[in-house]
Amino acid sequence: MTRDTMDKAWIAERIPHQGDMCLLDAVDGWSPDHIDCRATSHTDPKNPLRAAGRLGAANGIEYAAQAMAVHGALVAEAQAAPRQGYLTSVRSVTLHTDRLDDVGCPLSVRAERLSGDANNVLYRFSVYGGERCLLEGRASVVLDAQALVTKDPE
Repeated sequence: MTRDTMDKAWIAERIPHQGDMCLLDAVDGWSPDHIDCRATSHTDPKNPLRAAGRLGAANGIEYAAQAMAVHGALVAEAQAAPRQGYLTSVRSVTLHTDRLDDVGCPLSVRAERLSGDANNVLYRFSVYGGERCLLEGRASVVLDAQALVTKDPE
């Protein structure tokens, strides 16, 4: 596993989310099979995902999706230019809390690649606050939606 720490500016260069929508602060470690990220944006009153003054736990899926995007960019750097991925489904999501904004410590966001090919990837993800699991689930990502479009015969 590579243990180089990559900061928010490094992350923002590799994912489409910019400004306040770039939710992750750092990559703490990664391998071809997983990524571990850290975030503190859940406590920011200006977090763009807040609604009615709070950040619901389901928003942790976006934190995990950004970790998956960073993982895809890291894996692609070793092979080719990264492609923009699309979250196509989430499954077996369990929310172990109602909200994230009242978690007083940094969030630990982990995404593990379970399977995939050149265009589709299945991840398991979890978001922790300290030792407490806040949410977990699985997500499917399509790396190139255009490749899924069938062309009409001429």
